[in-house]
Amino acid sequence: MEKRTNRPARPLNERRQFFDSENRPVPNRRPNPRDADRREEGRRPEGGRADDNRFESSRAEEGRFDEGRDNDNRSSERRPEDGRGEDRRSEDGRGESRSSDKPRYPHRPAQDRSIDMIFGLRPILEALTAGRTLDKVFLLRATKNSMTQDITALAREAGVPVSMVPVEKLDNITRKNHQGAVAFVSPIDYMPLDNILAGLYEEGKTPLLLVLDRITDVRNFGSIARNAECLGVHAIVVPSHGAAQINGDALKTSAGALNIIPVCREHNLKQTLTFLRESGVQVVACTEKSDASLEAETVDLTGPLAILMGSEEDGISPEYLRLADHKLRIPMAGQISSLNVSVASGIMLYEVLRQRLGAVKS
Repeated sequence: MEKRTNRPARPLNERRQFFDSENRPVPNRRPNPRDADRREEGRRPEGGRADDNRFESSRAEEGRFDEGRDNDNRSSERRPEDGRGEDRRSEDGRGESRSSDKPRYPHRPAQDRSIDMIFGLRPILEALTAGRTLDKVFLLRATKNSMTQDITALAREAGVPVSMVPVEKLDNITRKNHQGAVAFVSPIDYMPLDNILAGLYEEGKTPLLLVLDRITDVRNFGSIARNAECLGVHAIVVPSHGAAQINGDALKTSAGALNIIPVCREHNLKQTLTFLRESGVQVVACTEKSDASLEAETVDLTGPLAILMGSEEDGISPEYLRLADHKLRIPMAGQISSLNVSVASGIMLYEVLRQRLGAVKS
């Protein structure tokens, strides 16, 4: 076993490189008090102790810190925020410089403060019992007791995804005593798809649904929701696993559309598409792998319709493509052969609205 005395000693003069607010390097050299005395002596108009050479030398040393202070007064930008011109020292006395505003774990992304969080086994169990809408539940892996079993059963009954994660994941979410359980509260209430579809048929409306397969970017999801609300979509269908988390960013990007349009979270998207087809809803998939183009108007989009959109990386899953009644591609005239999924959804929904408005006028 390696002994501590055999490890190479860290150089005492090793220091980090710091940068100011404009990403410019801050000098690592600690100012010497004697240099300050020399500069003061060099500035004296009279006294005879500082000659011209010493004055020029002190100005050169001073230029290593402020570089043209008399010309453009930029010294405050090149020094650390405390303005003292020296690196802050750590409290352990090792002589290592440390910035007070530098995050402890810079590689970890900051948590979204706009998401309400519940931690602890009992609070999560009470929230599920009270019927509160939760977005996700994280439980500590390899933990089995009566309370975790009750949480899992109630979450599955409510359609809330449950993930078994290691303790590092939970500690990264919150540093408080989470007791091996953390849950995110959804800012919206999910609606059951069968109730929405039955209500649309009872009101005599032609259903228009938007089914999203693995749209994980929250801003794309917010933009899609905004397009859907503006173009007359009655509901958005998302899977319980592999979908974007509806948080403050999604609500802001949607411009409030997520507070208006219903969102349905389904456990099995394959069964959902089968249910829609059996309910008289035509499933149309938007994919670049199709030979039929959207502008050809080979597909009638005026009846009960569900538009299926896939992720930007992989597109629509093959098992879902096999369930689609029709496959359409958006025509391209440029060199780039793909569109952002929010833009593609807007184009597809506009074509649906155009055909439906034309059918009403005729």
